[in-house]
Amino acid sequence: MVLAVTTFAGQAEVGGYADGDGNQAEFRLPNSIATDAAGNVYVADTANNTIRKIDTNGVVSTLAGVPGRHGSNDGAGASARFWAPFGIAVDAAGTVYVADTGNNTIRQISTNGVVTTLAGMAGQPGSTNGPGASARFRNPWGVAVDSADNVYVADMSNDTIRKIKPSGMVVTVAGQAGIIGSIDGFGTDAQFNNPFAIAVDAAGNLYVSDSANNLIRKISPSRVVSTLAGLPGNAGNTDGNGDSARFWNPQGLTVDRAGNIYVADTGNNLIRKITPMGEVTTVAGLPGVSGTADGVGKEARFNGPGGITVDRAGNIYVADTNNHAIRKIALSTPPSP
Repeated sequence: MVLAVTTFAGQAEVGGYADGDGNQAEFRLPNSIATDAAGNVYVADTANNTIRKIDTNGVVSTLAGVPGRHGSNDGAGASARFWAPFGIAVDAAGTVYVADTGNNTIRQISTNGVVTTLAGMAGQPGSTNGPGASARFRNPWGVAVDSADNVYVADMSNDTIRKIKPSGMVVTVAGQAGIIGSIDGFGTDAQFNNPFAIAVDAAGNLYVSDSANNLIRKISPSRVVSTLAGLPGNAGNTDGNGDSARFWNPQGLTVDRAGNIYVADTGNNLIRKITPMGEVTTVAGLPGVSGTADGVGKEARFNGPGGITVDRAGNIYVADTNNHAIRKIALSTPPSP
């Protein structure tokens, strides 16, 4: 069995806006991607200021927002507005959470398509903790949700990891606003440098793509931050264990049921895998070589992949940002000799 890359939706190198079947649809700089329990795929279509949905038949529709129009209005479907949404996550009930980066807010989309603002205030960046609209974010980039409906935010320009409790109270889990670094440690003693994406596993561990540090970090349920893979300040594409591995501007990441982490290694145009033991391998792509080609493993090409998710069957979906396309990586049986 081998891993084969195909283009699932969108047209490579064609940035635009169109709903429709798979390759008839168009996206513009899709940056993040998530799946629900039924296998539907959700896309933060950043430059279109929309949230898109790809159903299990591969049909693309617009869940919320209007292409080419940015704003911060709450409301149903096309009545809502976003501004450069980057992060997206879905909980077990099918509620969608969006890091609405340009508005410095976290939005929520109900299962009937109604958009509300969960935390933050549009147009008011900051780092304040507090309930709902009293809290402030600064370019929140990534978002994740756990089984208890806690929402976690990679608050990129604050260099912190935030948590929104089910009550709506926002607290800081790790890092200190405005303090850049790569130090491991407990909670606010730890440091990050442009944390882009965040994921959570079944045990409550958080994983962070610490992009400007070229690291993948781990935060335990007791808020202890450690470095899972990579070496601070050392960009590269080397596979290996722990700090012998190298990344270059890693952005999206996700975790599967077995605890494997998949990383959209954006600067390298690669998809990487980290086992629970910290062993890093390359799943698809060729270091430093961009393109649109489908294929097996190193035959495939990406162009600045920004987001990644994995469904319950183990299929991997990639928001191939600069190709304006959604790619799928799945097991494939090679032909017999």
